[in-house]
Amino acid sequence: MKFLSAAILALGLGVSLYSCSAGTAQKEPEEDLYMFTSFHEPADEGLRFLYSEDGIHWDSIAGTWLKPEIGMNIMRDPSIVAGPDSTYHLVWTIAWKGDTGFGYASSKDLINWSEQRRIPAMDSIASTQNVWAPELFYDDVKDQYMIIYASCVVDAGFDVGIEDEKNNHRLYYVTTKDFKTFSDPKLFYDPGFSCIDAVLVKRAPEDYVMVVKDNTRPNRNIKVAFAKSAEGPYSAASEPFTESFTEGPSVVKVGDEYYIYYDTYRKFIYSAHKTKDFVNFMDVTDSVSIPKDHKHGTIFRAPRSVVNKLIEASKK
Repeated sequence: MKFLSAAILALGLGVSLYSCSAGTAQKEPEEDLYMFTSFHEPADEGLRFLYSEDGIHWDSIAGTWLKPEIGMNIMRDPSIVAGPDSTYHLVWTIAWKGDTGFGYASSKDLINWSEQRRIPAMDSIASTQNVWAPELFYDDVKDQYMIIYASCVVDAGFDVGIEDEKNNHRLYYVTTKDFKTFSDPKLFYDPGFSCIDAVLVKRAPEDYVMVVKDNTRPNRNIKVAFAKSAEGPYSAASEPFTESFTEGPSVVKVGDEYYIYYDTYRKFIYSAHKTKDFVNFMDVTDSVSIPKDHKHGTIFRAPRSVVNKLIEASKK
């Protein structure tokens, strides 16, 4: 009986210890913070970051994290997406005009970056004037990345309206699965007017929103369009929800609302609207806080440990 009791006790202890061990091994999911890519004019210093606990009040992380070394040695409109393998992919504008590619680099920690590469997005289209504001989007349906950008293609046959033919932009895109090989460029969106600065939001299966700038005079404001797949086709553009002379929209979901940040550039401020349905919008500029000199970037999420290491590195 004593032997049996000891065996039962040992078995019970073994189960208890195993349970404790298993419990210790299970880690709570790490909290993500909001990150906002940024640059300061004249765009020659490199990649900057803002961060936020709530997606509404933002602070700067001091310093620059990748100095541009390709194209005109500028970095405008930096866009980052975290891939399924937790690699951060970065694209950016490398020239105002005269270059038909965009920049690319990757990182595992947002501190150490790969070699910068020029992606020849529109090299195959001879009359292309520029490549502006490449925006990354991960299409989880096709397991591929889309890079959407604005280009002016002089002999493409689009309506010019009151725009100069070398300032008559449409949206194009390329796709990739590995950032080594890219598709040929395709027309992404022709709303019948010059447009730039597109950002995509997936709300649900077969429910996509594009926030885009109408770049025609005298509009220069921001609108939305809708589609059932990431690659479209997208609907006609809505009426604008911002005032004129606004650009560079970025979107983040906070709770059950979407905050759309954008640059009100003639007033030298960053503004915001919020919406639940991308039909009704509320101006919340007075309730958000954005550091001075922040310029067109995109918002993504990163683990708190990654952000903390960035902040620590910025103090060295």
